[in-house]
Amino acid sequence: MSPPPALKAPPPPAPTWTGCYLDAGFGYGMWNVDQHTETLPGLVQTSFPTITDGGRGWLGRVGGGCDYQFPVSGFGDFVIGAFGDYDFMGLQGSNSFQNTGLGGVSGVPISANANESAAWSVGGRIGFLPYPNLMPFVSGGYTQTRFDQANFTASATGLAIGAFIPATTFNGWFIGGGYEYRVPWAWASGLYWRTEYRFAEYQAQDIPFLGPGATPGFGQHAFPNVQTVTTSLVWKFNWFGPSAHW
Repeated sequence: MSPPPALKAPPPPAPTWTGCYLDAGFGYGMWNVDQHTETLPGLVQTSFPTITDGGRGWLGRVGGGCDYQFPVSGFGDFVIGAFGDYDFMGLQGSNSFQNTGLGGVSGVPISANANESAAWSVGGRIGFLPYPNLMPFVSGGYTQTRFDQANFTASATGLAIGAFIPATTFNGWFIGGGYEYRVPWAWASGLYWRTEYRFAEYQAQDIPFLGPGATPGFGQHAFPNVQTVTTSLVWKFNWFGPSAHW
């Protein structure tokens, strides 16, 4: 009588991108602000033309979200997800306030250091799986950012003039894209590597020109946009289906 056949272990579940995650990374960013001087209130532009200020620097990003993988007949597997993240930023540049009043009368040229210090975003993404461990994706959603108070000095001397525009929060939208790669090694189970580009555009704000050295009744109309490139490590933990690991 022959011995019974050896029992075979069941095959491991197929890997899936379905699950929730936490992520952390860093990157580089650049901002531009189209701005002009105006009466405030009244919003009458007093400086022509509109000029563009800019800044750049490093940022750190932390966030989290959830993904869901699903097949599309004849097209392969797709992933949809929702996420939120927060950026710690030090994107520094200049604010060249156009010190021009009614009738085109110009005051002493002034400028200030400008710094974008934080931003947060919530949105969604959709990706495609050309290979089981690689997902190109596009993303988009709502974002908010903060520019710190800008304290002005005389451009010729560098001396403070006692005028500033206050810290300002801008609301807007973003669109982006990138790729995410599932790390295949057993010791890195659950780890992914993401690289992403984003472009954000924010609604214009009318910011008052304040302080004892400021001429009352004027402000700055500012319209910013920001570009960032980040790279992050993602740790995915799966609550909804087969293991997200190899």
